[in-house]
Amino acid sequence: MDTLEAIKTRRSVRKFSDKLVEDQKLQAVLEAVQAAPSWSNMQCWRLVVVTDAETRAQISDLSYVESFFSTRGYKSNPAQKGIADAPVVIVLCAVPEQSGEMKGQRYYMADAGIASENLMLAAHAVGLASVFVGVFDEEKLGDLLGIPAGVRIVGVFPVGYPLSEPKSGPPRKPLAEIVHYERWKE
Repeated sequence: MDTLEAIKTRRSVRKFSDKLVEDQKLQAVLEAVQAAPSWSNMQCWRLVVVTDAETRAQISDLSYVESFFSTRGYKSNPAQKGIADAPVVIVLCAVPEQSGEMKGQRYYMADAGIASENLMLAAHAVGLASVFVGVFDEEKLGDLLGIPAGVRIVGVFPVGYPLSEPKSGPPRKPLAEIVHYERWKE
């Protein structure tokens, strides 16, 4: 699959089959994260790969933050069950001090975002599915996984084979609405 096709056809998947992920496919995903560009090539990201079913279930439980979801009318995190069902969960972390900061802008989130996209595109390219889960109890999740103080958890990615073929993606805004040439114009 070429890069543009992967970008255009990747979908967020929240329901996974129980088929195990082959080691070589997982390795390809991890190597894609490793290859991501970063501020001054500092490579601030760190990954915790979880395959243990009990730990995945605990991660799932920590991915519902009532104050966030209840105010939006959700009774649960839509991706929460997928975390427990996926055969692999990758927790992407970042070490802020190993990334840049300029004029109050901290770039570890940009570095982690680029690594996240590599992770999801690589998963798709090797026939796997994933979704970015960005709402979780960071302190409790860090304690569960033994993540050191000062390391930030940026996202949780359930990875596996989709339970069913993903549907076409949601509509995208037209380019004319999101692109400005030379200067911002209304």
